[in-house]
Amino acid sequence: MKKNVALVLSSGGARGLAHIGAIEELERRGFNITSVAGCSMGSLIGGMYAAGKLSEVKKWMLGLSKKQIFSLVDFSFSRNHLVKGIKVMDALKEIVPDVNIEDLPIPYTAVATDWNSGREIVFRSGSLYEAIRSSISIPLFFDPIKKDEMLLVDGALVNALPLNRVARSRGDLLVGVNVNTHNYKEEMTPNYINMLLRSIAIMVDQNTKQQALISKPDIVVEAQMQQYGEFDYDKAALITAIGEREMHKALDEYQQAHASIFDSIKRILRKSYSY
Repeated sequence: MKKNVALVLSSGGARGLAHIGAIEELERRGFNITSVAGCSMGSLIGGMYAAGKLSEVKKWMLGLSKKQIFSLVDFSFSRNHLVKGIKVMDALKEIVPDVNIEDLPIPYTAVATDWNSGREIVFRSGSLYEAIRSSISIPLFFDPIKKDEMLLVDGALVNALPLNRVARSRGDLLVGVNVNTHNYKEEMTPNYINMLLRSIAIMVDQNTKQQALISKPDIVVEAQMQQYGEFDYDKAALITAIGEREMHKALDEYQQAHASIFDSIKRILRKSYSY
């Protein structure tokens, strides 16, 4: 069984806290994460992991009360966003100081979208927090990031599970964790907000399926979490546990499938040598 993993983490808001449990399960099972790429919340969790500080960030996130979470929301009265996004980044920097991506212990990639051109913007160098803050800039919610001639917003608009952007090493496993899987049979009242949210969810879902078909990952963890919303950060412990459980299940299925293949090869070889 190959043990090196190129790990890719999807967007998903608070649902992306499941990435923490998924990473912990990979390490518990003896896998070595040699590179990581992420989009939106996946870029944040992946960045904290690449900096070697995920356990500290997890402890902080799980310890936040609803009141503390609300205190990190710096509301704005701008015409194009509701939240500045400065407070939460400053709080994270107290735990994990900013660093250049190229100086991280393992290769790290984040993706954002240039709202002006519609192009995918890939971060592999420069400020870690500039990459994260650009990648998580949910349109209408977070203040978009101005960089050169670009206006950077959430990477989920173009590549919600960037399997094609993670650094690869010879013989590694490509593993993706997708927390945007939805059950579209679920009844929803067709009001303005629900129409917008479901439209985005459908776009992201189709985008992710296409990326998986092209990149052909070895393992994709599909975490069904429609019971949790983009902003359910007060449910961090429950969401993290789902990531651990779903990764455990995916690894079991992968190992059982490959054990069966290996047994079949051994039987064929034994028959060949018996003649």
